[in-house]
Amino acid sequence: MDKRNSSIHYVAISGMIGNIFLLFIKLFVGFISHSQAMIADGLNSAGDVFASLMTFIGNKISSKPYDEEHPYGHGKAEYIFSMLISISLFVVAFNIIKSSIDSLTNHRTFLFTPWLIVVALVTIAIKFGLYFYANRIGHKHNSLLAFANAEDHRNDIFITLFTLLSIVTAYFELYFIDSIVGVAIGIWIAYTGLSIFSSAYYVLMDTMIDQDIKDELFEIIGGIEGVDHVDTITSKPIGLNFLLIVKISVDGNLSIIKGHQIGDQVKKTLLNYNYVDEVIVHLNATQIHPQKEYIK
Repeated sequence: MDKRNSSIHYVAISGMIGNIFLLFIKLFVGFISHSQAMIADGLNSAGDVFASLMTFIGNKISSKPYDEEHPYGHGKAEYIFSMLISISLFVVAFNIIKSSIDSLTNHRTFLFTPWLIVVALVTIAIKFGLYFYANRIGHKHNSLLAFANAEDHRNDIFITLFTLLSIVTAYFELYFIDSIVGVAIGIWIAYTGLSIFSSAYYVLMDTMIDQDIKDELFEIIGGIEGVDHVDTITSKPIGLNFLLIVKISVDGNLSIIKGHQIGDQVKKTLLNYNYVDEVIVHLNATQIHPQKEYIK
């Protein structure tokens, strides 16, 4: 396992350990006190455990090298499992919103206990540590799985702050805020799920490379000696990176060897980019003069 996949592996493991611990203490205190916000927070942790598990499995598959059936490796597994994480967030969000609305319409109350505050503060502290770790790995290795976990941990911090608000207001017998916070938590989780789903969907549907990067590539290729014009650049996601198909125009009076040398230089230049795995260069001819004697 290389350094990138090893780092993502530890993101998943640390997330599972932290979330399993938080799941039990949140649900235990939540059910004892009948706090919908704390129960919702606990169910969110159950979704977090699933997300960490999907990160672990997805990273395990995506780290496999290319083979005869998968010539570009297994990198897209990272996006497939990111979509599974987003779907699990939708399910959790639906159940939380449904339960909170039921509690609000039936005017349910809950028992205030200092343990609710203790659990909330412990959750915030643990999630801060997990967020910074996963976010650092995500930026370092450009991993959607690590970013998905980081966003999940970050959202949990805000969710638990809302939970803490409902606990404090319950001390003043404003119990309806607990249910409202539960609904807000559900909506927040659904939004996070949609964001992760969209990021994975665009890659799996072979969306073009970012336009700013594409413009930069046009400028770089156009500056290579022998390239008269960059006609088109198209891209296809393969694994974790991209396959670039580049069409350039060169002097039609050049020898085949010289033309291929220019194409090879374009390919070599583009392969220096971290997000490029393969480059195919197609040459178009310009300024053809049949009367000119070609140099072999």
